Amino acid sequence: MTDQKQSPLFTVVLTGGIASGKSAAADCFANLGIPVIDTDIIARQVVAPGSSGLQQVITAFGDSILTIDHELDRRELRKIIFQDDAKRERLEAILHPLIESEAKHQLRMLEQQADRPAYAIIAVPLYTETETFRWADRILLIDTSAEIQLQRLLRRDRITNALAQQMLSAQADRQTRLKLADDVISNTGTLEDLSENCRKIHQRYLTLASWS
Repeated sequence: MTDQKQSPLFTVVLTGGIASGKSAAADCFANLGIPVIDTDIIARQVVAPGSSGLQQVITAFGDSILTIDHELDRRELRKIIFQDDAKRERLEAILHPLIESEAKHQLRMLEQQADRPAYAIIAVPLYTETETFRWADRILLIDTSAEIQLQRLLRRDRITNALAQQMLSAQADRQTRLKLADDVISNTGTLEDLSENCRKIHQRYLTLASWS
């Protein structure tokens, strides 16, 4: 059964492979006055010290994934899950329902605002790999080649080539993402190119939202 978003606000999921340019695209929409619900930020909130989410992660993976300040050691956890698919899936089974629930809550809050936005963006890096957020009105994919992803990932995270390759292979392939997308922005050019493409599709979403 398809889950419901519990809010009539027109909703666009913004997704893409790692280092594809999702954050830059999200910034473009935010600059256009569209609220962006960032599931990466929510993912940090649901495992904050003292949260039930963090306790579930500790139960699943042990105290070794904590820093000396009893916060989640994301670098250590990333090493664990990208080397073991079963552990990665176990972590996702814990976090994804918590993240989706909080995103729905934030949508409802936007819906109730006096200056309700025309639509909302939810940035969901792992949309293709999970069954969450299938209730969204549109899926916008930021697309680029695997070669560009690798170059950006190495430059951004300063990690080894081997770990970068593991991170890329842990995600769905490009063709799978393309099949699930309603709209696609190719991000192989400049930041100005990306911004212009976001502005164009923003106008389309304003129209679609007015019809919904």
